[in-house]
Amino acid sequence: MFDVTELPLIGAAALRARSAARVLRTLPTDAKDGALTAMAEALVEHTDSILAANAVDVAAARADGTPESTVDRLRLDADRIEGVAAALRQLVALPDPVGDVVRGSRLPNGLELRQVRVPLGVVGIVYEARPNVTVDAAGLCLKSGNAALLRGSASAFETNTALIEVLTEAGEKAGLPAGFVELLPADRASVGELLNARGLVDVVIPRGGASLIQRVVRESRVPVIETGEGNCHVYVDASADPAIAEAVVLNSKTHRVSVCNSAETLLVHRDVPFLPRLLRALTDAGVTVHGDPAVLEAAGAGAPAVLPATDEDWAAEYLSMDMAVRVVDDLPEALDHIARWTTGHTEAIVADSATAIAAFTAGVDAAAVLVNASTRFTDGGEFGFGAEIGISTQKLHARGPLGLPELTSTTYVVTGRGHVR
Repeated sequence: MFDVTELPLIGAAALRARSAARVLRTLPTDAKDGALTAMAEALVEHTDSILAANAVDVAAARADGTPESTVDRLRLDADRIEGVAAALRQLVALPDPVGDVVRGSRLPNGLELRQVRVPLGVVGIVYEARPNVTVDAAGLCLKSGNAALLRGSASAFETNTALIEVLTEAGEKAGLPAGFVELLPADRASVGELLNARGLVDVVIPRGGASLIQRVVRESRVPVIETGEGNCHVYVDASADPAIAEAVVLNSKTHRVSVCNSAETLLVHRDVPFLPRLLRALTDAGVTVHGDPAVLEAAGAGAPAVLPATDEDWAAEYLSMDMAVRVVDDLPEALDHIARWTTGHTEAIVADSATAIAAFTAGVDAAAVLVNASTRFTDGGEFGFGAEIGISTQKLHARGPLGLPELTSTTYVVTGRGHVR
């Protein structure tokens, strides 16, 4: 039995979640869907109190000099609350993965073998800034039969507290067990306790910046599903169509720069004649280009300034209107560059050559490979999977969008008729 005295900050919450997880794993789909619907309605009904709490967090963030882009991610309004409520309603429409038979067969000895999806149990999620993650995580864990231990950022603590109070009251009134979702203290010590709660917590998922993810991976004694960090590349092959290349590069970089599936590096084959066009398109869109000597030369006199690129640029997850650009001699050199600097999130190729496409898709090691399409499509919703908790960049258990099936494990159910070995 785990000694919860070693966890003075989170021990009581973890025990409640552990107890709730035993109930949730057998909860029928209609009960979970009814609770999700009630939780969505409650969020909208309590908009005023949630916004009042959010105003406290926003004011504190601005007083601390937080950049407005970060404040905007923290800020809620009535439309955004309706949006997070809609996300819960969307979960109702998604298939319940619990109980799905992954595979099954009759063995030669007559035993019936089924591999069945079951909940993970207690899922700890450590995340930053965006309070919508609080609702998304609670809903995803509930639909997949898991209890959720949520540790949000201190900057959103008042908002997260208000959200959890609303979700807890509505969920318990709808028949959910106490502890189905718990909000942990927003301090560094609580993260340390969560990462050491092996035996109470089944898996921890970090969602945020590189430093947060690295700390969780480095320190956790609980199994971790690593998510998020995205140094994504777009490679433009010599066979690429200029118009397609420009559209893919611009959308990958500029559609939304602060997310993990935005592109950070552009690799261009030396025989591509339209590199100046790509550079002009990027700079016209407000992108600061960090280029190698060949890119500096291609920019030419009178072109927008290109900053010299260093190894720091090749490694950077900018999350800003910056892009590193390099000219490569051939596709193998592009693959070598990606292999050195990738975070294993998303890599894209723009090409007409079937040979180049086949070599690229086979040669890169990433959760998602895009062909003649923007890196911004690496997303559970865009893939048609519905909501997600993040993008897994590891190789064990789950890789890519972490949707409902990825928040489950499996059990083998073996049925016989008095079989003995």
